[in-house]
Amino acid sequence: MGFTFREVTCTLIRLRILFAKVNSLTSIETELPFSYYSLPYCKHLGGIKKSAENLGELLMGDQIDNSPYRFQMNVNESLYLCTTSPLNEHEVKLLKQRTRDLYQVNMILDNLPVMRVAQQNGDNIQWTGFPVGKWHGDNWNWGRRAGVISKADKKKASGFEIVGFEVVPCSVKYDPEAMTKLHMYEKVSPVNCPLGIDKSQIIREHERISFTYEVEFVKSDIRWPSRWDAYLKMEGARVHWFSILNSLMVITFLAGIVFVIFLRTVRRDLTRYEELDKEAQAQMNEELSGWKLVVGDVFREPDCPKLLCVMIGDGVQIMGMAAVTIVFAAFGFMSPASRGMLLTGMIIIYLFLGIVAGYVAVRLWRTIKGTSEGWRSVSWSVACFFPGIVFVILSILNFILWGSKSTGAIPISLYFVLLSLWFCISVPLTLIGGFIGTRAEAIQYPIRTNQIPREIPARKYPSWLLVLGAGTLPFGTLFIELFFILSSIWIGRFYYVFGFLLIVLLLLTIVCAEVSVVLTYMHLCVEDWRWWWKAFYASGSVALYVFLYSINYLVFDLQSLSGPVSAILYLGYSMIMAIAIMLSTGTIGFIMSFYFVYYLFSSVKID
Repeated sequence: MGFTFREVTCTLIRLRILFAKVNSLTSIETELPFSYYSLPYCKHLGGIKKSAENLGELLMGDQIDNSPYRFQMNVNESLYLCTTSPLNEHEVKLLKQRTRDLYQVNMILDNLPVMRVAQQNGDNIQWTGFPVGKWHGDNWNWGRRAGVISKADKKKASGFEIVGFEVVPCSVKYDPEAMTKLHMYEKVSPVNCPLGIDKSQIIREHERISFTYEVEFVKSDIRWPSRWDAYLKMEGARVHWFSILNSLMVITFLAGIVFVIFLRTVRRDLTRYEELDKEAQAQMNEELSGWKLVVGDVFREPDCPKLLCVMIGDGVQIMGMAAVTIVFAAFGFMSPASRGMLLTGMIIIYLFLGIVAGYVAVRLWRTIKGTSEGWRSVSWSVACFFPGIVFVILSILNFILWGSKSTGAIPISLYFVLLSLWFCISVPLTLIGGFIGTRAEAIQYPIRTNQIPREIPARKYPSWLLVLGAGTLPFGTLFIELFFILSSIWIGRFYYVFGFLLIVLLLLTIVCAEVSVVLTYMHLCVEDWRWWWKAFYASGSVALYVFLYSINYLVFDLQSLSGPVSAILYLGYSMIMAIAIMLSTGTIGFIMSFYFVYYLFSSVKID
């Protein structure tokens, strides 16, 4: 079975020996990663050795091991690797299953993932990884041919730099009896691929498979700083700009409504009211309508105040994590060359933002209750609410992954690491933030609250319909970028257009704030003083549309995703994403609505 490495563009010291590494086998059919050595591949003479992995790599299911594939810098050669033992029934069944599920082999050379170029509708499509094998009717064949491209650096006449790593897979049937007489890395004759099916390696029980590989270094004009450009090549730039322009139109429309509310309605009413003498004001008080009638109830304690404070605290923490991570990534501090760094950075930032979450939640609790009593309970709840939901969902998914023997399963040791980070960093910082919140100056309501709540007039339609409908506007800002994010997560494409994502985040923040302010004002105008939760869900309801879009993406864009296990994993991770979006966007809407209501009624002088 042939294996030719063909296009690695190469580096460093002449005649330097490089060994490729192998990552987990992955497939967009199942989304279940498996160890490379779960299949009968050739092993390194020194045995299998795992590379050190960071927190992000482990959570993403990466398992990087050494491999026997050796490259001599700038030396083209065809080499024998090994011949397997006769395949047993289990190995044959597993190989056929992995081939049927379109599993890809992921190799790494000089920190560059292997790339395969495929023809599609006359265009060259670049993919990371290459297929385990090919399926032709009842025949499965297996084998690979790869090549290495190397580039000489003119500024370093004595060395070379790897700037690309391309593989050309090819299935070749060898005579196992003749091949077993060879030793690893002995030279063999090159193979001209592609070959016919009759010359391909067929997977059958008791069959032995021989592995060879060819190496070809090719000069390239790509420079070392640009070697990742082929992986990070942005597609659909016009679509990104269309998304941003569409969002700007939505923002302009909503800004116009807010402008009318403030300058034409609110300011006009307040100016008229302030120009009247006391006797006229008393008479006008009896004729007030709309939002002015709920002046004695607008700051009445909402239902489930503790839950609201906890969700706002967690929302601030999540939004802060997203903003800081995207800013760092947009400025290039989280390069894809550092695998798992993005996810590791997100977790670390989230942990340390616990102090902000605790402060915001406790200060809001003091504002609602008028006292700091119970702040410890609020802080503990903030530290455990969202992480607890994520922990439960991940635990359920992890049991499924363990049952499938996937490398995506979180090891028990990593569970203890995550719990230690949670209880040793996040929880203490959240409690410290809560304590600081008890010492901060409390927000004083500008008006007194009546003892008896005002009756809310009946409405022709439920107010929640308007709240749920409001989520469509933030979703219109987000959904195009969401497609690229989902494609990155589930189809294995690199996502690195964080500049666009940062702009989208800013626009989303503005839209969420405007939507909640407009909806809050509309509810107050119909004498509905229960605005707290509705302000939160007016922008937070975008999460519902994100989750529905995720289901749509599963049905129409991930049609190849097979099996209930894959669907459960997809829906579980989508649920975590939707909850995080609900908490963060809902927090933006609530905070802006709170200050809008505070400003509005601080201008009203009614006893």
